[in-house]
Amino acid sequence: MRSHLGTMRPVYVAGVGMHPYQKPSGTPYVQLGLTAVRAALADGAVGWRDVESVYTGTAMLGMAASRPMLKHLGATGVTMTQVENASASGSSAFRLACLEVAAGVSDVALALGVDKPAMVLPAATQSGVAELSASRVAPVTHFALLADEYMTRYGATAEQLAGVAVKNYSNAALNPNAQRRKPYSLDDVLAGPPISGVLTRLQCCPIGEGAAAVIVVSEDAIERLGLDAARCIRVLASVQRSEELYGTKSFDAELTRATTAQAYAESGLGPADIDLVELHDAFSVEELQYVEAMGLADEGTAATELADGAFSRGGRVAVNTSGGLLGAGHPIGPTGVGQIVEIATQLRDEAGERQHPGARIGLAHMVGLGAVCAVHVLGR
Repeated sequence: MRSHLGTMRPVYVAGVGMHPYQKPSGTPYVQLGLTAVRAALADGAVGWRDVESVYTGTAMLGMAASRPMLKHLGATGVTMTQVENASASGSSAFRLACLEVAAGVSDVALALGVDKPAMVLPAATQSGVAELSASRVAPVTHFALLADEYMTRYGATAEQLAGVAVKNYSNAALNPNAQRRKPYSLDDVLAGPPISGVLTRLQCCPIGEGAAAVIVVSEDAIERLGLDAARCIRVLASVQRSEELYGTKSFDAELTRATTAQAYAESGLGPADIDLVELHDAFSVEELQYVEAMGLADEGTAATELADGAFSRGGRVAVNTSGGLLGAGHPIGPTGVGQIVEIATQLRDEAGERQHPGARIGLAHMVGLGAVCAVHVLGR
C-alpha cells in the first residue's frame, strides 16, 4: 500500500510566526525571514539548535536564499533546502518538512516562506515552445472569463462575487499581519473601472513582501523538548497534485476537486468535518469555485451561501479568516506557510477578534501557476 501522512508517524505544528505582509519596501529579505523564524521558535519554545532541517519556500529571491538569512541564528550544520513552486512554494516547503519528520529523518523541521517582488519570468518562457495565448490572456482575464461563465451558468451577480472581497477584507481588518488592513463596503469593492470583465481592483490580490514560518515536530520531539502538547496541532493530510485533462471543465476547480478528495481520503475526513478553510483567492471568483470543488457547497450555490453568511466567522465553515490573498496579501513564497499559521492559530483558539468559534479541523489550499495544487488538513 502506498504510504501517506496518515500511515506514517504523527506530525505536529509546534510553533508559528510571521513578518506582516506589506507593500514592497527597502526591508531586506533577511530581516523579513528572521522576524518570522524567531517568532516561530519563541512561539513553540524551540531552540534554533534543535532544528535539524529547513525548507525555504521562495519564488522570486533567486539562488541560495537560506544561508545569508539563517546564518544570523548560528552555524549549526542544519540541512537547508530551497523550494520553488510558484504560488505554492510555501505550501510545498511545508509539505516536505512534514514528510521528512513523518519519515523519521528529522524530529524538528522548519518550513519558511519569504519573498520580495522581482521580475522573475516563468521557465515556460524559455521552453522553446511558443505559448499562443500568453500575450492575450493575462491571469486576471482568465479569471474574469471564469467569473462570466459562473454568473451565466448559475445566475450569480457581480455584487455576489464582490461579496467575497467584502467578507475577506472584514477579516483582514482584524489581522495584524495583513497587507490590506481595512474593511471595504460593497460599494467600495465595486467602485472604479474593472480591471477585466467584472473584476475590479479590490477583487484582485495585492503582491507584496513578507515571511511566515512554521516549526514541524514529531511526538518524540514534543516529549524530549518538553513542548506544550496542548498547543501542538496535528497535520492529518498533505497532498499535492498537478493538472490533468478535464475536457471543457475549468482545470482550476477540477484540480482542486481531485486534490481535496485525496486529502479527505487520507485524513479519513470529509467536507462536513471541516470548520475553517484558507484557500487561494487571488481573484474573488476563485473562492466560489473552490468551496464548491471542495464539497463545502453544492454546485452553483456558493454565491448564495456566501451572502447568507455560511462562510463568515461563526458560519457553517469559515473561509479565509486571515483575509485570504485578497486581504492578507499574496507575497508568493510565504503565502502557503501563512495559511498554516492562520489555521494553527485558529485551532488553538488564539485568533482573538477573528476567532471562528469551535474550530477543530482546518484545511489549507494553494495552487501554483495553475499547474499544481497543494492541500493540507490539520486538526486539534
